[in-house]
Parts: sequence; C-alpha cells; structure tokens
Amino acid sequence: MNDRAQSTLKIITNESGLEVKPLYTAADVEESGGTTMLGEPGEYPFTRGIHREMYRKQPWTMRQYAGFGNPHDTNQRFKYLIANGQTGLNVAFDLPTQIGLDSDDPLAAGEIGRVGMSIDTLRDFEVAFDGIDLDKITVSMTINGAAAIAIAMYLAMAEKRGYDVKKLRGTAQNDILKEFIGRGTWIFPVEPSIKLVGDTIEYCAEHAPKYSPVSVCGYHIRESGATPAQEMAYAFCIAKAYADEVIARGLAVDEFAGRLSYNFNIFGNLFEQVCKFRAGRSLWAKIMKEEYKAEKPGSMWLRMIAAGGGGGLTFEQPELNIVRGAYYALISALSGTQTMALCSYDEAYTIPTEYSARISLRTMQILIEEMGMTETVDPLGGSYYVETMTNRMRDKMEEIIAETDAQGGIVKLVSEGIIQAKVSAQAYQMQRDIESGKFPKVGVNRYRNEHEDEHPVEFHPYNEDDARVQVDGLNKVRAERDSAHVARTLAAVSEAARAGANVMPAIVEAVKAYASVGEITKELVKVYGRYQEPIRF
Repeated sequence: MNDRAQSTLKIITNESGLEVKPLYTAADVEESGGTTMLGEPGEYPFTRGIHREMYRKQPWTMRQYAGFGNPHDTNQRFKYLIANGQTGLNVAFDLPTQIGLDSDDPLAAGEIGRVGMSIDTLRDFEVAFDGIDLDKITVSMTINGAAAIAIAMYLAMAEKRGYDVKKLRGTAQNDILKEFIGRGTWIFPVEPSIKLVGDTIEYCAEHAPKYSPVSVCGYHIRESGATPAQEMAYAFCIAKAYADEVIARGLAVDEFAGRLSYNFNIFGNLFEQVCKFRAGRSLWAKIMKEEYKAEKPGSMWLRMIAAGGGGGLTFEQPELNIVRGAYYALISALSGTQTMALCSYDEAYTIPTEYSARISLRTMQILIEEMGMTETVDPLGGSYYVETMTNRMRDKMEEIIAETDAQGGIVKLVSEGIIQAKVSAQAYQMQRDIESGKFPKVGVNRYRNEHEDEHPVEFHPYNEDDARVQVDGLNKVRAERDSAHVARTLAAVSEAARAGANVMPAIVEAVKAYASVGEITKELVKVYGRYQEPIRF
C-alpha cells in the first residue's frame, strides 16, 4: 500500500486509545519492544500462558454464574448445570446478603432472592451445597462486602461435612476496592474494608492454604466504564494494595500470592481483548518478581476467570447475544484463561433460564469438543499484530499504574472518589457515543429491526414465596440455636474488631453457632462504621 492510499484511510483507535494500523510487519513488533517479554508457555513472564501445555493437558473450568431465590432453588440449578457438564460453580448472592442484611430486615424487603441466592445463616450454606462434592466441584462466590462472613460459612460447612479444610479449593471474589469503584455493595469505610480483606488472606494462608480468598475483579471496573487497559491496570493496583496490607503483617509474598486470582471482563474488539490478557499476564509476573521479589513461579501467575461481559449484551435483538457470547468464549480461550464463565443471551433482561444457561454451557463445550481450541497453546502467538499490540497494551497499563501511584495510590484515589468519577464520566461518554452512532452496536445503532418491542425473552419472576420461606427458615434457626452461645460469639467478633485483631477466627466461631449475616455485620459496624460515598462533580 503506497503512502497516498494509506493517508486516505480513516484513523482507527481501540478503546484503550491505541491506534490500529492497517498492516503490521516484523518491524512493528521490534519497534514496540520486540519479543523480550514473550518467552515460552509455563515460563516467566508467562505471556503465552501460565502452564506449559495449557488446554492440551486440561481444558478450562466451565463456571457459569448462578443463584436465585432461596438456597433450595439454587441447589437445584447447581445440580442441573453440573448434570449438563459444568465443571465449577460461581455463586450469585442477592443484594441483602451482599450488603450484610438478614432477610427479615426491613431494608431487604422486595430484594430477597431477586438477583441471587439469599443467605442468612450456615444452615443456608448446608442446603445450597447439599449433595455437591466439593472435592470435584470447586466453588467461586461473588461476594465482597460480606465476604469474610461468606468465606467463614463456606469453610465451616465444608468442615462439618467432613472435608479437610487445608485441602479445600475454592474462591471468594472479596475485592472491596472495586466495589467502591463499580457495583456499590460496600458496607464499611475503605480502610477497615481493606483490613477485612487482609484478615481473610492471612487466615486462609494458615488454615485453608489451597483456598483463594481474593479474586481481584477488573470485571466490574470495566462494566463501570473503564477501558480494557484501565481494567487490568486498576486491578493490579488493587492487588498490590491487598498484598501490601498482608506483607505489613509479616507474611512473605510467597506465602499468599499464589492464591490470589483475578476476574476479568470480555466484550469489545477481539484482538484488543486477547492482547490485554497476554500483556497483563507478563506485567503481573514482572510486578511480582521485580517489585515484590517473589521467587515461586506460582506467585507470579495471573490466575484468572475471563468471563463474557454482560455489559456487552443488548436489550435490542437479544438473540444476537448468543452470537456475542460465542465470540466472548472464543476470546477467553484464545486468551489463556484458567476458568471461563459466559453470560447468557437473556441476561440483559433477567436471571438466565435453564434453557439460556445451557446454551452458554454448550457454547463453551463446542469450543473444546469441535473447534480445536484445546489442541495448541497460544494459537495467536507470533502474529505481528498481536505481538505489537500486546507490547503496546503492556506499556499502556504500566503508564496507568504509574499515573495512579503518582497521584497517591489506588486506596487514596478510591477513598476520595476520583477513580469512580473518572470511569463514570467515561461510561457516560460511551453511552453518548452509542446513542449518536459513533460507537457501532449491531441491533442498537446499526441494522435495527422495525419492531424493536418484540423480544423473545422469558422473564424470571420475583417470587414473594421465596422471601417468606427464607424468613421462616431464619426464624426456625433462631429458635433452635443456643442463644447464649451466639451472644458470646458475637461479642467476641466486636471485641476482636475493637482490638484491631484478625476477626476471622471470631467470625468462624460465630457462624458455627448459627449467628446470621446481619448479626455479625452489625457487630462489625459498631466498630468500623458505615461507608459514606463521596460525591464529586
């Protein structure tokens, strides 16, 4: 292509702000930094994957996000997904549970079991996971503000069923800083919230060393308006904040870093998404090796679930979301994820039905069984475009991290609402760009149907009976438990909090006594207070 012809082409930039050229050659790879950060799969810096054989040895875990109504209903959905070939569970909790409210709290009215499973006491965990082999099916829990309580309940439930907690695997999202940035299911102020995350990491390092107490969640930062490069960079800043918290307590980095994991989002340009993960993998390894002096390879691994992002789905022409989901799954596989979750086509409207969840599960299975995605490692490796963009995405992430640190660090910027304001402004601008047609979205501002009000989607109805069942179950537990023992364990929770001690041992004893989520939360609120969101204009 001659210079004159090239000059007439429209300049294209990806969401991260990097220009995309019409053609890439070996010279572009060298100009962007060459292949010094490429390496081999399973070797530092892990750009091509954290395991040498990757999916050739074992396919990714398929872990659909699921949970609604009461624990019995959710248990049935778990068993349905497992029967259809799902290899891991990803638990959704309702909003009252996420913000530390019991189901009989007046503030929980109308929300019990609406967007996830309702949990009040250990009894609910016992019902939800009844009949599920926790050695064969690992469980991830999407919960943050009340994560310490949920982790305690999960470990107590497993121990009661006879599992060796020291060998138990699983994950809690437990990333409170991104809650302040994105979803908003926070409870306590920033500093004590970070302390609670540190408590869970420290506790699990000693008592449940194979359990992952934190899955740093760039996913929701992306959904809130961050670019792909910001998603990764802010997640790394957050992970560093948690690492700093536990290192200050005396833990060596190699004692806990191998159990940190990540939850990332997938929607948007295929190549930008693949490159952000390849770049992120090598950057995280570099951070852990050079900044934190980690020595174990596992401490440098970017262990991640790469999920099809609901933010990319559309209300309009929802059946197109099946196609989008298939591309998201492809991106996830090409990106070298360890675990894959895939949004269902009706999630822009409602909790997925069994039918839509099965389509998403079958999509992932088709990639494994029919599309050859498990046959070779990093199949896009060596592409001039992919290697150049991987280098440039890594540079962009490092630039964002350096800028964040120079402004006082992620904790300061989140506490002051600066990050929240930034990504919110970007989300607003993106919505304006979609509405104006500047940012193309098929079915929304391109190729619209004449009758856009015809949506073949089955809605998940809110069931008032679920709320009554849940409240009745909570009252039954309260009537049966040893109230004096519960009171003593709750007093121990607040005493540990006031003393600045690790509260996890006290919380574990409280949940074993069948203290409720709301009761434990209230004890912590007495000491820590509640977060008041700063408003920036």
